[in-house]
Amino acid sequence: MEKDNIPEGQLILRTLAMPADTNPAGDIFGGWIMSQMDIAGGILARERTCTRVVTVAVDSIRFIKPVHVGDTVCCYGNVAKIGNTSITIDLEVRVHPALDEPGLSVVEELVTKAAFTYVSVDEQGRKQTINREHLRDLNG
Repeated sequence: MEKDNIPEGQLILRTLAMPADTNPAGDIFGGWIMSQMDIAGGILARERTCTRVVTVAVDSIRFIKPVHVGDTVCCYGNVAKIGNTSITIDLEVRVHPALDEPGLSVVEELVTKAAFTYVSVDEQGRKQTINREHLRDLNG
């Protein structure tokens, strides 16, 4: 099986691509896809650090294939790095294409990849050190 057919990381978020999220050509906006990725990455970063986090960077986003109305959008992610105040999450989006024939099974297609970096912040929104004693192991 090709590597592109195997999701990297855990499934964090699933949603449906809707008509309101399209550009004039009928494809789903890249910004909407990035928003879903940011939500998924923020969930994983918050769960892993047990703190409030904010997005500070998006690196190397790559759009591979278009997403269409009716596709099921699946965001997968894993922790790439934990620094003193930041955490970097590698994210990828895969879709189950909308199908005309009921019961037809299709492999998820890789459509987007990126690395999102979040910073841990306190109640006043100031960055804070990530307490390594409080890190959650989400694999076990």
